[in-house]
Amino acid sequence: MAERLIDATDRRIIAALQVEGRLTIQELADRCGLSPSPCLRRMRALEAAGIIRGYAAVIDQARVGLPVSVFASVKLERQREEALDRFEATVARWPEVMDCYLMTGQRDYLLRIVVRDIEAYERFLKNKLTRLEGVASIESSFALGQVKRSSELPID
Repeated sequence: MAERLIDATDRRIIAALQVEGRLTIQELADRCGLSPSPCLRRMRALEAAGIIRGYAAVIDQARVGLPVSVFASVKLERQREEALDRFEATVARWPEVMDCYLMTGQRDYLLRIVVRDIEAYERFLKNKLTRLEGVASIESSFALGQVKRSSELPID
């Protein structure tokens, strides 16, 4: 699919939906200076182009019993395409892994993992991450607190 260019009106729609994904079409149209029909058409076009990938509630992880965030830097034995693909496919299935980034530098991947407590992370580490074929080393860092979290991209 050809990349869709977004204009100022699309940016207003995106910015409004990033703040409040449950806006009615009327509310969204009012905030963006449109009537409802063109607003809905633009929103659907943004969805069809994959620019808007979905809608979700932002959940407080501590209030649902998952207060611990761990960042794990993982180095693989080899950086061959099949090893990278195998690692990525496996961690994508693990619900504890919230984010996984392929990195430059000393480590190959950075994972953000959420768990109930240190013991739960130890089980995750021993039963899953260290058993994954091709993992050479893992360095874990526990977050002491969250200073900022945002799902809003800086759309100008």
